[in-house]
Amino acid sequence: MTPSSPPLTAERILEATEEVLRRHGPAKATVVDVARALGVSHGSVYRHFGTKTALREAVTKRWLDRTTDELAVITAAGADPATRLRDWLATLFTAKRRKAGADPELFATYRELVTLSGDVVDAHLVELTDQLTEIVREGVARGAFASADPAVTATALFQATGRFHDPEYAAEWEKPGAQGDFDALVDLLVRGLRV
Repeated sequence: MTPSSPPLTAERILEATEEVLRRHGPAKATVVDVARALGVSHGSVYRHFGTKTALREAVTKRWLDRTTDELAVITAAGADPATRLRDWLATLFTAKRRKAGADPELFATYRELVTLSGDVVDAHLVELTDQLTEIVREGVARGAFASADPAVTATALFQATGRFHDPEYAAEWEKPGAQGDFDALVDLLVRGLRV
């Protein structure tokens, strides 16, 4: 008697899809490849994800959510807002560097998928700026930061630090001096927010 395989879940499909994307890249990876890796028919995959686009968007969202979830912990922490802002920006930079360095093939794949998943990426960016807005808003409420509009300030902070989290700059993240440049920018931004 052969052992039964675990039930086919969306999570298993997403894990297999990551492996297939790592191996073949987004241009060559197919739903049939994912199904083959799972030992199921491609119809079984389509029962969970109606289209190849839906599957790609789900994989992209899963990848982006890992960072969002990590940052949400910092956003909700009880530390003072300046510390949380520094920690949040540093964690974002570290997470992006880690993803680019630890698995460059998958990172390149995700860079390509991100361009195909506009709504998923837009929602991710809104989540990130909402987290920053919460930190700035609390800083204003505690009298630590000056900001007439925390949402506008959060967007400016996110845009100002783009070089350290936008995947288009990934090649610069490991260059000598990148960490020093990041630290100097964060110091400048935090000083600029102080009352």
